Amino acid sequence: MNWEQIWTTLFEFATSWGIKLLAAIVILIVGIKLIGALTKWIKKSPKLDKVDDSLRSFLGSFSKIALYLVLVITVAMILGVPATSFITILASCGVAIGLALQGSLSNFAGGIMILLFKPFKVGDYIEASGESGTVEEISVVYTVLLTVDNKRITIPNGALTNSVIENYSSEKTRRVDLKFTTAYDADIERVKKILTDVASSHPKALSDPAPFVRLCEHSDSALTYTVRIWCKNEDYWDVNFDTIENVKAAFDKNGIEIPYPQMDVHISKD
Repeated sequence: MNWEQIWTTLFEFATSWGIKLLAAIVILIVGIKLIGALTKWIKKSPKLDKVDDSLRSFLGSFSKIALYLVLVITVAMILGVPATSFITILASCGVAIGLALQGSLSNFAGGIMILLFKPFKVGDYIEASGESGTVEEISVVYTVLLTVDNKRITIPNGALTNSVIENYSSEKTRRVDLKFTTAYDADIERVKKILTDVASSHPKALSDPAPFVRLCEHSDSALTYTVRIWCKNEDYWDVNFDTIENVKAAFDKNGIEIPYPQMDVHISKD
């Protein structure tokens, strides 16, 4: 047994493997740093300010996943894994992972659909899948909503694309729909004039289309009036709450009764 030859062989093997291992570690560390810097640049760079926020968010998460996959393949090839073998293994794993992650793939497809058809974008206030809030982020597989009471809600993109989406921010104007009740003995034309004056006098109410006021229902204990006021999207809640308060004050000033639920009981003596 030639020990010198054995040690030489082991030394050469350790040296060559050590160099490969060192190179793989260096590339892995540098790659992770570069991927992190690139994704941060995509999300925050002023050069991409013209890019839609939704698309920027999606590109950031998608590029991060794609670059990590390329990095893993590169490191494996440096360590001596044959490209053909690695691709075969990767394809087999891809099939297995695809079967296990059908929901995630559906969410990924949903993210693509959201970016293509744009039912909403970052910054819009939406209601979908039983949740509502302002869209804060659209990633590869999920969308993040921030509710009015400051809770973060994560909704899978697949669920969003398969549900009805109400986008409250897509149009510049919105209509405030309110209903008010009065006693049956209140003069209808007088009530309509009071409601019209209140609706028209709000500084944030639009004059075109003009406010709409009509008697809409004979309820059990009251007459019900519908009031519709158009306003700018951002003024919706101001017009809504102000009108409710102003109508109560106007009714009190003009002696218009807002009735309580009541029932007439007739007693018959046999």
